[in-house]
Amino acid sequence: MRRNVSTSPGTRRRGASRAVACALTAAGALLVSALQTGAAGAAGPDAASARTGTGTPSSVADFWTAERMREATPLDLLSAGSDGPAKRSAAGAKQRATAEKRSGSTRDATPATSPARGGSERTVRPTLPATTTSAPASAPTLKSFPQTGAAWTGGGAVTNTAGRVFFTYQGRTASCSGNAVTSANKSTVVTAGHCVKLNGAWHGDWVFVPGYHDGQAPYGKWAAAKTLATPQWTASENINYDIGAAVVAPVGGQRLTDVVGGQGLAFNTGYNKPMYAFGYPAAAPYDGSKLIYCSGNTIKDPLFSTDHGLSCNMTGGSSGGPWFTSFDEASGTGLQSSVNSFGYTFLPNTMFGPYFGDDAENLYDEAQSS
Repeated sequence: MRRNVSTSPGTRRRGASRAVACALTAAGALLVSALQTGAAGAAGPDAASARTGTGTPSSVADFWTAERMREATPLDLLSAGSDGPAKRSAAGAKQRATAEKRSGSTRDATPATSPARGGSERTVRPTLPATTTSAPASAPTLKSFPQTGAAWTGGGAVTNTAGRVFFTYQGRTASCSGNAVTSANKSTVVTAGHCVKLNGAWHGDWVFVPGYHDGQAPYGKWAAAKTLATPQWTASENINYDIGAAVVAPVGGQRLTDVVGGQGLAFNTGYNKPMYAFGYPAAAPYDGSKLIYCSGNTIKDPLFSTDHGLSCNMTGGSSGGPWFTSFDEASGTGLQSSVNSFGYTFLPNTMFGPYFGDDAENLYDEAQSS
């Protein structure tokens, strides 16, 4: 049950980048239904690149009871079928291909809206607390590559740093996924852009629950003091820049990565990499109760985006979960290089995640300095 992109007039007014997104279904499961498009359009785009959380951290944490977390399920909407936006998008692609042929350009040319990739490669090392768990000593040798979708049983740091994201949107509760990363403020979570803002509206009551399992919050509930997204997602919800972040408030006088550790990051490292993706899908065949992963050699999207692609059957609720390069199965650590973002309705069991280029790096720096 992936997020299906709206085809309402309010959405189409967001420009060419949203027209591309109309062919897509997002992996996080929140979208306004046909009966609610009027309210979504009335919200209007927010010019700011960030917002502060709603309520006090303690009140937000208290709001998310075990029952509410279990019931915060993805919301299904219209499928981008052959008679809908997918058909229109295919026609648009054909027109673009014809124009490119006439102009002498090629399909491999970098689109004007593609993420900046001219910056130098940058990596940030993981930071782990003494409480980090590891794989059981009796566990057999891991054979977790490739994998198109299964529960992660390898242990390690990812079981602490990855978690579910919960928020309210237009009076409803919903969920995504996120990941704690190394940061100067020790309080930064990376997720998808649509997991902090959608259809012009910033989500409320935003909380990160690392290590979530069956309604439990073993490392606490971390309310956002501030949520952010790339400028391109904030302005027009451009699918190529579907990257968000949150700065969470302390819990019990402690900061997030002092408690759960932080994964590393990598920017401007190129395409076609072996990667591991993690998340908390909450739509069938999954139920959001446990950490799921996929792994394999990625591709560059040959269709309508500049994203990485990975064979993966994760469903709604997995949006915002981390993709890692240089992932070590034994320690559960890696360099975050993308997030679960979207899938094409006509290409099942394939997940796409945005390229972490200069804009993702700028977002990370803004978040960690907040």
